[in-house]
Amino acid sequence: MGSLKGRSLLEPGDFTAEERTMLFDLADRITEEPGRVSAAAASKILASLFFEPSTRTRLSFETAMLRLGGQVVGFSEAASSSAVKGESIADTVRTVGCYSDITVIRHPKEGSCRVAAQNSDVPVVNAGDGGHHHPTQTLTDLLTIRREKGRLDHLKIGLCGDLKFGRTVHSLVKAMSVYEGIEFFLISPEELTVPSYVIRDIERGRGCGYTETRNMGAAIGALDVLYMTRVQRERFFNEEDYIRLKDSYILDAEKMRGAGRDMIVMHPLPRVNEIAAEVDADPRAVYFKQAKNGMYVRMALILALLGLEEEPWK
Repeated sequence: MGSLKGRSLLEPGDFTAEERTMLFDLADRITEEPGRVSAAAASKILASLFFEPSTRTRLSFETAMLRLGGQVVGFSEAASSSAVKGESIADTVRTVGCYSDITVIRHPKEGSCRVAAQNSDVPVVNAGDGGHHHPTQTLTDLLTIRREKGRLDHLKIGLCGDLKFGRTVHSLVKAMSVYEGIEFFLISPEELTVPSYVIRDIERGRGCGYTETRNMGAAIGALDVLYMTRVQRERFFNEEDYIRLKDSYILDAEKMRGAGRDMIVMHPLPRVNEIAAEVDADPRAVYFKQAKNGMYVRMALILALLGLEEEPWK
């Protein structure tokens, strides 16, 4: 586990399956004994640099650091940073690294977090870069699947909604493709199909396969996991296309009747119209558990990148 000390997390492939397993085991220990880590990161500071709006990811990271006994500095929108004066990301992270021990950054431009890491003296964690990757959401998703299904291999996973711009989908496919026997069902309108580089990740996987379909109802009965996503208004260049596509798939109680009793429904949140509120009462809906799991896995990640993961259990 010490091998993660000082490293950055920019995309799902940065950690091996074994390293992820160690993180998940640590997250399980934290969940069971949260009091053991309440001062583990005392005197440490996390810089939270969000150039793009966020609720769950930002608050999850900040809460994780506070629950570890550390402190948080940063900003929640680009307008409150020196970016409005024209400062580069490289200069921002280089400066912030003088004050903090670890940096979390979200930015609307793909590749921005890699530039940040290349110019930082402290670990950098990608909290979302445009439509590219969102690796800590992926850790959250994998931990949730492991907890709910008991495994991360030989699963049928349906990915539904915006598969073109959905960075959570892109990251999840890349991460799940290292496990054996994963079959993806790619459910989207023609205009929002998954990019070719994501298909290549599946084709390079360990016995992975995929089916593309426009029909959620036809696929749902075969699934172990249904991962819903919203159509992201902020990624569209014109309002007309967004309005036409935003309600392409709506999961409701009627559709859930066609799903298996053990299927789970996940969503990175926020949701808009794609999951009806009536589904929340279904025990197969785990998206709020998923949000809580995100806090625990980020606590584990912070400890590991700072090299503090063994301290509470010594």
